[in-house]
This record gives sequence, C-alpha cells and structure tokens, in this order.
Amino acid sequence: MLTNGYFCVLGIAAGLKIASALFLDHLFMRHILYIINPISGTRNKANLRGLVERQTGAAGISYSIFPSAANSDYSYLDETLQQGHVTDIVIAGGDGTINGAIFGLKKWGLPFGIIPCGSGNGLAFSAGIPKAAERALEIIFRGNNQLTDGFLINDAFACMLVGLGFDAQVAHDFANDPKRGLSTYIRKTVSHFFTACAYPFTIEINGKKLETEAFFISIANSNQFGNNFTIAPKALLTDGLLDIVIVTKQNKLGLLMHTLRQVTGFNNLSEQDLPNHKGAIIYFQTTKLTITNPLGAPMHIDGDPVATTKRLDIHILPQCFKLIVP
Repeated sequence: MLTNGYFCVLGIAAGLKIASALFLDHLFMRHILYIINPISGTRNKANLRGLVERQTGAAGISYSIFPSAANSDYSYLDETLQQGHVTDIVIAGGDGTINGAIFGLKKWGLPFGIIPCGSGNGLAFSAGIPKAAERALEIIFRGNNQLTDGFLINDAFACMLVGLGFDAQVAHDFANDPKRGLSTYIRKTVSHFFTACAYPFTIEINGKKLETEAFFISIANSNQFGNNFTIAPKALLTDGLLDIVIVTKQNKLGLLMHTLRQVTGFNNLSEQDLPNHKGAIIYFQTTKLTITNPLGAPMHIDGDPVATTKRLDIHILPQCFKLIVP
C-alpha cells in the first residue's frame, strides 16, 4: 500500500509538472501579426509572403498576415488585437508604412518588428536590421525588445525623420515617379540639386530665436536619410533627443562640400540647444522646437511627402514604442 501510495504521489506530481509546463507554454506562446505592404519598394511581395510563412512555421510560431492600410487607418485590426493572442506586430514595408502602423497600433504596447521593403529603410538601418528578409526574420524570432523614441510634428507622428526644403521636394517627386528604387532617388536628387533654392525659417527654442535661410532642415530621431546615407551622425533612437541639421544658404559648391562633411561625420555637434551663429551647417540637439515656415517649404515625414504648414511645433516622445532589434 505504501508503495502504491508512493507511486500515486509521483504520478500526481508528474501530472502537475506536465500541466504546469503546458500552461507556461501556452502563456508564453508567440503569435506574430504580420502587416505586408503589397507595393512598397521593388521586392516581389508574393515571394516575401511565402518566405514569411515558411520561416515562421519552421520556427514553430503561429502567425496571421494582413495587408497594410493605404490611409494608415489600422482600426480594422483592433478586433484581432483585442482577442489578446497576438504577441508581436511585424511590418514588411518602407518607412512610411512603418510610421503609419506604429502610430496606429502602439497603443497596444506590443513589440514591433521590421522586414525592410522600402526604397530607403532608414528606421531599420538605424536599428541595425538588415535588408535581407531572411536575416530580418531571424532578428524578429530571436531579438530583443528596445524602448524607442518617436516624435510629433503638430499632430503628426514620426519614427525617424522630418525634412523641410530640398530633400522634401525630392521626396514629393520620387513619390510621383512610377519607378521606385535607389537609382530613381539618386536621379531625382541630382536633377533638383542645380535648381534648389533656399527658404526662410525661424527656429525657436525656449524663447530663443534663430532666423536663417536654408536649403533644407532635417529633424532626426535616427541617423538616416535612408540607404545607409547618414544625415545626423550623433542621432540615436533611444536618447530622448532630436538632432536638428540646418543646411544654410550658400553657393552650390559649398552646399555639396558641407553636406558631404555632415554625412561623413566631420561637423561638430553644438553643445547649445540653439546655436546663435550662422554657419554653413548648424547641427544641435533638443527635445522640442518650433519652426516657422512662412513660404511653405515642402515637407516629408519618414520619407513620405505630406502637406506643409507655416508653423511646426515639434517635440520628442521618449520610449513610446518597443522595437525588436538584434
């Protein structure tokens, strides 16, 4: 009887152990919600979907796949997310698609992964996420969650970069070109370089003002224009600061030379929150600023052209979403 009782106790303990393991497996089981932009960049999205299905299935992770929303309205996913089984949201698209999805879905507090499929992929490259989809998926399966900054421009959200002036005009023309890819972007940049004009701006921080004319202003949370082209070398996605780069009015040779110095990291970052000098490049950091744009210089947010405005109130949103990084 003692022996039978002993084995009975062992059986109950083993059963509890198995039940506990099954409960924990269920509790920590991942389900990835993929959002795939069917038209971003130049990649064949049918092949991408097949790759996602194969690698996610091989990793033993359940998943669902939805198309991106052209109008950035992701409320159609609320019902799915309310069910509580989704553990990660992964976006396959360019910076504009990523911006819209993160802004629309960050309220759920879930980690975001990226499969870079755009023409620039600035946020992904800033975070160390490679363009190869196979490697990006490995990071999604095995990476770490990093609290990441965003910022607001009036009521609009940005993950990585807002531009005013020359680069925004390039973004507008690039968006209207039927051909995508780096070669088209380079062609548009070169064609606009010789006709680019400077715009008047007033930058205000904590009551201090700087009036200047500039070919372009970049407000950066990341160090990227895209395609590993660095505009704000000191920018970090996690430092709670915005990097401001002002390329002031100068001759075209100076514009070319000083911009090259900026992107290669030779220009010093000012220690002042608003430098009072008027150099060829003005580069500083801040948490918030106001830009007056009286002539309506064109504007882009995360590479997507948007309607410009004559007053921009900009401030950082520290640690506002979780990003899956290497």
